[in-house]
Amino acid sequence: MSQDNRGRVRVEEGRKRVRVYLGGALVADTTRPRLVWEAPYYPTYYLPAEDVRAKLEPTGRTERSPSRGEAQLYDVVADGARAEGAARRYPDSPLEALRGLVRLDFAAMGEWFEEDEPIYVHPRDPYTRVDILASSRHIRVEIDGVTVADSHQPRILFETGLPPRYYLPFTDIRMDLLRPSSTQTHCPYKGTAEYWSVDTGTAVHEDVVWFYRTPLPESQKIAGLASFYNEKVDVYVDGALEERPRTHFS
Repeated sequence: MSQDNRGRVRVEEGRKRVRVYLGGALVADTTRPRLVWEAPYYPTYYLPAEDVRAKLEPTGRTERSPSRGEAQLYDVVADGARAEGAARRYPDSPLEALRGLVRLDFAAMGEWFEEDEPIYVHPRDPYTRVDILASSRHIRVEIDGVTVADSHQPRILFETGLPPRYYLPFTDIRMDLLRPSSTQTHCPYKGTAEYWSVDTGTAVHEDVVWFYRTPLPESQKIAGLASFYNEKVDVYVDGALEERPRTHFS
């Protein structure tokens, strides 16, 4: 992939066909997307302006980015559906690779496809890998001095840039200590996560346990299992207490 960099922003050519819909109408269809890392955690798609089929109506507003320059904002209009301020262009960007591209707000669109498969939250990072391995390591989770989970049959999920996550059978978790939560989060690799809080009798620890009821096909191995934030609980692996990792979830 060719690259263009400025500050923390990186631009690379993508190889997948990308289609975007709004209200069932086609907004864009391209085989020449650009992956743009506006932040280091994951990329977003910028699409060639000539591959955008929807009408872009200028809002008259602009926004400035120190690295990308001044953005002109547009409403996206497709067969009567409208997403206000959901497109932006950087015609005079110091990053030359962005000048002929359109950035569509991911959440404002109805559907995104890579080839013929839907994607969620943001594009998959080509440098992120997820491996889920069966293990016989002894995992014990402790909160406020209370053992909340104890298992010899974890699935360990290794994801680039994150600490290992230990997914445990529900039967190895103190379900009587779990409290339902309305929180949900979304992952482009695993799907939609639901959460529990843990009540140890000393305190309630909000949203420290999550599980994927129906994970995406590539992550089916964690169906029916739950994981704890290593950053927020004490995890013992084969009897040794692990140091709590420092991540953006801490």
